[in-house]
Amino acid sequence: MSGHSKWANIKHKKGKKDAQRGKVFTRLAKEITIGAREGGGDVDSNSRLRLAVLNARALNMPNDNIQRAIKRGTGEIEGSTFEEYTYEGFAPGGVSVILEVATDSKNRTVSEVRSLFTKYGGNMGDSNSVSWNFTRAGVITVATDGKSEDEMLEIALEAGGNDMEYDEESTRIICPIENYGIVNKYLQDHNFNIQESKLEYLPNSYVKISDVNEAKKIMRFIEVLEDYDDTQNVFTNFEVDESIEDQLDQ
Repeated sequence: MSGHSKWANIKHKKGKKDAQRGKVFTRLAKEITIGAREGGGDVDSNSRLRLAVLNARALNMPNDNIQRAIKRGTGEIEGSTFEEYTYEGFAPGGVSVILEVATDSKNRTVSEVRSLFTKYGGNMGDSNSVSWNFTRAGVITVATDGKSEDEMLEIALEAGGNDMEYDEESTRIICPIENYGIVNKYLQDHNFNIQESKLEYLPNSYVKISDVNEAKKIMRFIEVLEDYDDTQNVFTNFEVDESIEDQLDQ
């Protein structure tokens, strides 16, 4: 089983802060709109929409916002038409990066993304330049609620997962794509506090960073991509060496 993921939990806590500022609501609304456009506005019969709404509610997105996003997707009210694209490249230090966006202007977005890569010390790559080193999987983050690592492991396996990243506050349960719906249903049926549920690109190998300044430079690069308006998700194979973890917040 995977060990504690420092960066995953930094991102999770950062996501909570962003939600308070409303930034994450925009990204959630895009996901809801796209889900409704692709599969219709019925949450019960549209699994992608159902999970998007679940994520929105987990971050306390107002129900009015959720309903407006659904109606934009079904065409009941006017709104931008978003398309999804995936870009690949490298952060400082040769760290692999996969960036998922949702945009109403592909040409504008690809130009701006390329500029961000260059400005912050990265390099944008071609399709499959880094994705070959990642596996697509379902990841469901649940509140640990005082359970031990062994208890959470048993739950993850019983639900249909094949890996997990344990933390005393939140645990990420990882599963093959074909089990994604099954694991979500199990956790919902057993009343777990699901904080986030989505498909991720998980690295098959990592670049371990042991220099504090380089780690901060990489983290800054990733944060810039995450703060970009069209960004939906950022995935990387960046791993912080335990010897410098305590210095990252200084």
